[in-house]
Amino acid sequence: MSLRSEIWNEPLTVLGRSAVNVTQALGAVFLFMFEALAKIFVPPFRFYYILQQIHFIGMKSLFVVGLTGLFTGMVLGLQGYYTLVQYGSESVLGAAVTLSLLRELGPVLTALMITGRTGSSMAAEIGIMRISEQIDALDTMDIDPVHFLIVPRYIAALISFPLLTAIFDCIGIMGGYISGVILMQINAGTYMNHMVSGVVMNDVTSGFLKAFVFALIVTTISCYQGFYAHKRGFGAKGVSAATTSAVVVSSVLILVTDYIMTSFLI
Repeated sequence: MSLRSEIWNEPLTVLGRSAVNVTQALGAVFLFMFEALAKIFVPPFRFYYILQQIHFIGMKSLFVVGLTGLFTGMVLGLQGYYTLVQYGSESVLGAAVTLSLLRELGPVLTALMITGRTGSSMAAEIGIMRISEQIDALDTMDIDPVHFLIVPRYIAALISFPLLTAIFDCIGIMGGYISGVILMQINAGTYMNHMVSGVVMNDVTSGFLKAFVFALIVTTISCYQGFYAHKRGFGAKGVSAATTSAVVVSSVLILVTDYIMTSFLI
């Protein structure tokens, strides 16, 4: 083979190898997710562990989600007012704030907050169990580690994400009301009337649909990274890499998926 052929074949080889690696990784993640989802309906149903995870994912994220929702709504109210007042349309501020929260900012920011707080913790906890051989011990005792460790987290996430999104939306709307009506002196009746008339059921359902999808993304990536943390390095290094990857990949996928879903739901 000539030198010129080798120069041309090298980039193609690297590209092909990268494509194969990405395809294998995606396949492994999807198989992991489908296995966990299928085992949701397989007994025994560990309700105590599910409640523990609901408390961990839902209740312990409530403060940060509520605080983020409040100031997001207040910022939307201020920015929306100073934008709309230039066109004499400040009366529709209520609808603008509410639709922005229900369709986009509510589910997206809620998912990002939970990813930073809970996703990283899930990856680290499962990763430590992997490197300390606790998962191997479950296999030795004939206990399915996916059913025991992963399934309760899936169920808890699918319950907690939509509820936290609803709380984010409600508190965000309150924040928009504070900025628009109390601070900017927009008529309260006008604000509420446009808010109610501008929202349809599809706006609410699309936000909750995104919340369900984001719950699957965050739980799958976080649990998968922790479950296979031993493949990313030895000991603490593997757990650190798995935790970082869980947060980064989940956050990017949330934004990419939000764009894709919005293009179909809008």
